[in-house]
Amino acid sequence: MGLRFLLYGLLGWCAEIVWTALYEALAGSRPDEEDPSRRRPLSRRARLRLTGRTYLWMLPIYGSAAVLFEPAHEAVRAWPWPLRGLVWMVAIFAVEYAAGWLLRRLVGRCPWDYHSARWHVHGLIRLDYAPIWMAFGFFLERVHDVLCQIEPALRAALA
Repeated sequence: MGLRFLLYGLLGWCAEIVWTALYEALAGSRPDEEDPSRRRPLSRRARLRLTGRTYLWMLPIYGSAAVLFEPAHEAVRAWPWPLRGLVWMVAIFAVEYAAGWLLRRLVGRCPWDYHSARWHVHGLIRLDYAPIWMAFGFFLERVHDVLCQIEPALRAALA
């Protein structure tokens, strides 16, 4: 489980870095460092740098997919894709909201702040990300299946 926790954590970090770099390049703005609820415009040169970022806190959050996602995937594997997509969307929203709320309580601030988005809930989730989370859930289904296939070889290589 530790190896899968680390793999999901690293995958999440990579996905977030790519997402933030592409999103900010296309949007032409990024959250203001002093007030994350506001966005500041980026110059053309800054947009082309494709600078993505994540937070150290995200590794255990993404890594939790090994504990939370894999059993859920096994339970809903045979369900029709629209229902599975709904499960992934709701589950990811729930984890994102809970993690953001907990981080606000522990450190005084959530690393992400969606207050500048139109369809946010308490600045912790964006409802307009629903299709993205559905698609990401389907992507994680494939990741889980591949990990199940290659785990024996990974364990042998790391032993």
